[in-house]
Amino acid sequence: MRRKEKEITDRAEMEAVIAEAKICRLAMCDGDQPYVVPLCFGYEAGSFYVHCAAEGRKLDVLKKNPNVCLELEAGVSLKPGVKACDWGMNFRSVIACGRAERVDGAQAQRRALDLIMAHYARGPYEYAEAVLGKTVVLQVKTTSMTGKRSARAL
Repeated sequence: MRRKEKEITDRAEMEAVIAEAKICRLAMCDGDQPYVVPLCFGYEAGSFYVHCAAEGRKLDVLKKNPNVCLELEAGVSLKPGVKACDWGMNFRSVIACGRAERVDGAQAQRRALDLIMAHYARGPYEYAEAVLGKTVVLQVKTTSMTGKRSARAL
């Protein structure tokens, strides 16, 4: 990272950003084109969990190349300036890379969905069997994670 004073190296601070973030953006490689989708997510012990329909572009892309990148941010606000180049953003962000894998088995799928739901609301959670049959849950085990903050977002 060019601006070392903005780098977040502490894992606990990165996980605080993850806990505060509402959306993660999942970046994939669709041939020679990038493909990014915003998703709800859950997180535990270095793994992110997301869900999707049992068919669609996301799964088609991931079958060909399961390597992904996730981006999350928290504490985002506009930092107005006097001149155009004085403007900026306050933020804390995390970028994580890893490999997306399907979560197999009904019990593992429910546990992963519970992690996703727990990021947004208190349980207990109930899932209709018909919906579970149409839902794929993905786990992204992180291989690297970096963080960055604007100077004012300390």
